[in-house]
Amino acid sequence: MIPFAYQVFSTVIQEGTFQKAALKLNVTPSAVSHSITQLESELGFPIFLRSRSGAELTPNGRTILPIIQEILNSQARLEQEAANINGLNAGSIRIGAFSSVCINWLPPIIQTFKKQYPDIDITVSQTGFNEIVQEVKTGTLDVGFVVLPVAENLMVDTLIKDEIYCVAPQGFVPKNQKSVTLDDMVDQDFILQPGDYDRDTKAALDYYGIQPNLIHFSIDDQSIIAMVEAGLGLGILPELALQKITGNVVVYPFEHSFYRSIGLATSAVQAKTPSTQRMIASIKDFVRAQYPEAILVRG
Repeated sequence: MIPFAYQVFSTVIQEGTFQKAALKLNVTPSAVSHSITQLESELGFPIFLRSRSGAELTPNGRTILPIIQEILNSQARLEQEAANINGLNAGSIRIGAFSSVCINWLPPIIQTFKKQYPDIDITVSQTGFNEIVQEVKTGTLDVGFVVLPVAENLMVDTLIKDEIYCVAPQGFVPKNQKSVTLDDMVDQDFILQPGDYDRDTKAALDYYGIQPNLIHFSIDDQSIIAMVEAGLGLGILPELALQKITGNVVVYPFEHSFYRSIGLATSAVQAKTPSTQRMIASIKDFVRAQYPEAILVRG
């Protein structure tokens, strides 16, 4: 049986405060505090820095995080295997995804999955590329949508190539009438997500020699569209991010095509979990059916 303190430890990390962890676990805040204090006493060092704003892992706490998470994950796998043996198909799956995947892919994927496996619980965490990789690595996520390459030692399947486009205000027309060239980019400002910088969108800017002082950051895809619509600059977004976004803008390809590669990451340990295996299969089936050429471009 897994010590309750381990569950408390993991829940505090997920929720950020003892109060929220207590609500999630349906216990009192004092019970959460007592469990953590007891665990720290057994380990011989503090694992959380407590403050009014919440609880943050100490360096020692970060060191033991993947170990405790693996214990919890092993227990979950045991319970799932027992459920499978008993014909219940129970279990859980924790998915990490960035915004465009959450909007365009996960609703139909989860809808289809729940029809086939109604007893498997699904939770989705929307966050950035780097955070998804780290949470898959530590075991707090079972599977995550990532942008390749991934430096960590994870199991990664490439899903699709997603073409990157230039988004401009209405009335903007490239000089060649069809694609954005260096001539169109002179004296322009560019707007992109901070998480995209140093990744594939930056490769487009580097190719055309765009200097950093001409680059402005936004917080999400829709914000980029709003800023472009207001005439504050040109946006750079992949096709998947443009599919359900509306605005008074026009979209053009670059003269030289740029792509990002979207993949699916899991750890070697979590890949053995029955629910994770089923979800990975469902995701791959969806992508293959939607994009037979494994490439996403403007229609």
